[in-house]
Amino acid sequence: MRGSGRLVVVGDVLLDEDIEGVATRLSPDAPAPVVDVTEDRRHPGGAGLAATLAARGGREVVLVTALGDDCASEAVRRALRGRVRLVEIPLKGSLPVKTRVLAGGRPLVRIDRGGGTPGEPDGAVRDALAQAHSVLVADYGRRTASAVREHLAAVASRTPLVWDPHPRGDVPVPGARLVTPNAAEARALCPGEGESLRAYAERGAELAQRWQTAGVAVTLGERGALLARPGAGTPMLVPAPYLAHGDPCGAGDCFAATTAAALADGALPEEAVQRGVAEAAAFVAAGGAGNPALWRTALEPRVDTPRTDACALAERVRARGGTVVATGGCFDLLHAGHVGLLESARRIGDCLIVCLNSDASLTRLKGPGRPINPVADRVRVLEALGSVDAVAVFEEDTPESLLRRLRPDVWVKGGDYSVQELPEAEALRAWGGQAVVLPYLDGRSTTRLALRAAQAAAPPGPP
Repeated sequence: MRGSGRLVVVGDVLLDEDIEGVATRLSPDAPAPVVDVTEDRRHPGGAGLAATLAARGGREVVLVTALGDDCASEAVRRALRGRVRLVEIPLKGSLPVKTRVLAGGRPLVRIDRGGGTPGEPDGAVRDALAQAHSVLVADYGRRTASAVREHLAAVASRTPLVWDPHPRGDVPVPGARLVTPNAAEARALCPGEGESLRAYAERGAELAQRWQTAGVAVTLGERGALLARPGAGTPMLVPAPYLAHGDPCGAGDCFAATTAAALADGALPEEAVQRGVAEAAAFVAAGGAGNPALWRTALEPRVDTPRTDACALAERVRARGGTVVATGGCFDLLHAGHVGLLESARRIGDCLIVCLNSDASLTRLKGPGRPINPVADRVRVLEALGSVDAVAVFEEDTPESLLRRLRPDVWVKGGDYSVQELPEAEALRAWGGQAVVLPYLDGRSTTRLALRAAQAAAPPGPP
């Protein structure tokens, strides 16, 4: 759904550069890997990434940041043009550039260059903040928030304000609606023993009291986020909807941008945090800030798709030399036989992708009255299983076309098939894949379960 509330992002923009490659040997003159570069990507980071993420659904986003006359600043301007509206503060010096060198999708080293000091904001900054439905401060410790602090303090009492802090940054202005430190930042800002939920709840409450903010949402990675209020009270834990495998770079920006956008549309802080956790998990699963699709489709309306891109996942696993396993079926009523099959299939390789019949495909296969559960529900149930890494829906009668895009190393089916009977086996041979049959738990069947349920629900006959 397109957001209607205008969001103003204030903060430090960086230029992020990802040099992607493959490392198969060590350098002869030092014990260091040699990276054969396959791709070089550059995009705005920090507040620039947060603003881009907030604008994905067509929302009006204004970015207040410090830019200079250097090449990195100009690269950021070009990347943001047409996505967000820039209100610039002069930058004395050069824009920071963060370069990550990755091999097989995993970072080897990061190189930081550049840096400058923001100048004085003008009236355009004050006007932009006065027209905001919500404000996000993306503080990366580069002093932009400090330069605009007086204007931020003036609007915090009447406009929802989310502050994404940094240990080297400024203190949030009093009256902020939410402050969103991650676990490491919370520990740095409020030192103490322990990393339990209780320890983070106490840190969050103490920081909320110290900063005079309505709430502190500590992001805890795979555990979700913990929303604490000033003083005593029971915090709200928002768990991640599923375990997301991928590059977490930029997940905090996604969380902060989503919560600020939700507040702009009138959501309560609790609702905003729930949206933020869900969007951050989807962002990581899709490849994080390094996902090229993010920068190709930043202005396109969002659509409801499976949270993890199955094809992208397969490519990432193959790139690091892993084994891609796929299986398929209707999974209309998930039962013990399905769970056993999926767990066994996952142990074969490094990821498991489920190819799922769409509603129309399932009806053609099973007849009227099926599916019992619509495809969105079936996807959600499968994604909740720890053995399943991604779900891909196909509309055809067989998954052959989808398999040719996924190109799994192993195709798994359960039951009394033989490999020669599997129609997908021939397709697998085209790229050197292997079809296998796994034992199925006897006596479990969706059709039998549905029949038993119908018989149990039927009224008793006449005596």
